[in-house]
Amino acid sequence: MERDRIIRECKKAFEDVVEDFHSLDCIKSHFEVWRREYADCYRDAYIGLCLPKLFNPLVRLQLMTWNPLEAQCANFEYMLWFESLLFYGFEENSVLQRGDGDISLLPSIVEKVILSKLTEKVWDPLSNSQTARLVGFIRRLMKSYPTVLHGENRYTQELLKMIVFRIRRTLDEDVFLPLYPKNVLENKNGGPYLFYQRQFWSCVKLLGNILQWEGILSGSCLRDLALDSTLNRYILSALQTTDTGEDNVPKCQKVVECLPVQWFSGLKGQKTLPQLEPFCRYLNHLASSFHRGSLGGSDLERRSAKDLIKEVVKMLGQMNALDHIITVAAEHGIKDIKPLLEAKS
Repeated sequence: MERDRIIRECKKAFEDVVEDFHSLDCIKSHFEVWRREYADCYRDAYIGLCLPKLFNPLVRLQLMTWNPLEAQCANFEYMLWFESLLFYGFEENSVLQRGDGDISLLPSIVEKVILSKLTEKVWDPLSNSQTARLVGFIRRLMKSYPTVLHGENRYTQELLKMIVFRIRRTLDEDVFLPLYPKNVLENKNGGPYLFYQRQFWSCVKLLGNILQWEGILSGSCLRDLALDSTLNRYILSALQTTDTGEDNVPKCQKVVECLPVQWFSGLKGQKTLPQLEPFCRYLNHLASSFHRGSLGGSDLERRSAKDLIKEVVKMLGQMNALDHIITVAAEHGIKDIKPLLEAKS
């Protein structure tokens, strides 16, 4: 396999190197001696600034097959290179000075090697597992290396640009929701219906994966990707071209479940986010369709329709669309909306 061949070739990289410099540990030990015995010379030569550039290729070699998108990927902080460099320059009973350049050795390697490798990896936004692993890994880096992962860092910016680019490319090239005539979808065992369902839920899955980046991508960027480019462009268009049956309720519920609750906690007044207004209007239309469909029906059918309308009200409440709740409740005789509003708050 190609992976095995790469591993074998990596092991040969230092075959023709003299013993004193044939590994990261050997090279590191020479600089530690220099630092310990000739401290002034070491400091005047700005070795602390040079070490990341020296060690980066050696670390890259050890990370050649490392891929955080894979299930069994090793934690880089448990790897030999990390443990070797973790206490570089540390001496018992000594105190590192704030201005000591060696303090930033590992953060610099994380910045220039780890972030660069993340940027190089081909992440599939349609994959739940890859998205969860990548998001989780970046969140851990944000917590452990706050001086590296921030908006002003060039390597962080390149990583975030890659993430946005991959999402946009997936939306443009990999998402396809066929807009069949309603009569074509009447046969729920037919190929068009089954294909439409598969594509629809794939798009909802993508929406959920995009929204996992909450707190990493900026709010405006994330809302553009998730709401404007996914929900309104694909999902809502698909919902509007199908019959407004009760099958659409769980679909809409799944969409609402994907939305970050923190988007609505700080909203003032009775309105939801502007990008969610089209979806809320669709829910309003869905409630009206349930009501019209129950007119002249049995008591059971009317109760069933009212229960579906209440589910619509709950979804509107989760999105802080109180103006739409008031409209739906008034039009369809839903009197017990207070518990729904209290549950929302």
